[in-house]
Amino acid sequence: MLELARFEAERRRKGTAALVVGVSVVAAFFVGLFPSIEGADVDIDAMLEAYPPAMQEAFGIATLSTIEGFLAVELYGFVWLLLLGLYFAYSAAGLIAADVERDRMDLTLSLPVSRSRVLGEKFLTLLVPILALNAVVPVVVYASTAAIDHPIDPVALLTVHALSIPYLLACAGIGLVLSVVLDRADVARRLAIVVVFVLFLVESIAATTEDLEWLGYASPTYYYDPTAILVEGSYDLTGMGVLLAATGVLVLASKLRFERADVGA
Repeated sequence: MLELARFEAERRRKGTAALVVGVSVVAAFFVGLFPSIEGADVDIDAMLEAYPPAMQEAFGIATLSTIEGFLAVELYGFVWLLLLGLYFAYSAAGLIAADVERDRMDLTLSLPVSRSRVLGEKFLTLLVPILALNAVVPVVVYASTAAIDHPIDPVALLTVHALSIPYLLACAGIGLVLSVVLDRADVARRLAIVVVFVLFLVESIAATTEDLEWLGYASPTYYYDPTAILVEGSYDLTGMGVLLAATGVLVLASKLRFERADVGA
């Protein structure tokens, strides 16, 4: 069982290692930058009040005067929420479409495996980089904050990483749907980036407009708020459930579409 998943995971090993190292370096860099921000002879939080409300919502800007608030914006609001969300949507968008476009799917489906198994195991391989990031980076963040004498709350740190897993899976689910709808991998990947980024923008704008707040419900970012976790200590477990349910729906929709798709098999 899971032979396809193991094979695909092995192919992702080097890419996963590079991603984890890269994000870890960025995390350590942001932590190392904080003392200079804290020691600046400027009221940074007062400056933040001049930022447009939509921008404050987009990156969860509450404060930059604490290590928690600083990392919530610079690392988790930008890198985790936006860049990694785009990355996993992009990666998932090529899972099926790339093999179809290169005529490799015919060979795979000639084996005694069902289409639903192929799709499911390919999607499972995205857990490899997701889990690796959320296992290594919090250790780097905590060690770095302790090194500058600003140790972050380990419970909040672990929580912000644990709750990011459903968020990243939901972004990947969006890409997976596009991967079975479109047979050109590049188009699917680009569209996945556009969709996730537009949802990010819509939720940011809707959050500042009372009449449009309901539009934000369609965005994964609505259900994952790193600032609330790190700065306020509040955890949205309901949001986690919504993201997991949404991922399940997206995977199921992809499965139904892929089972009926003509890929020449």
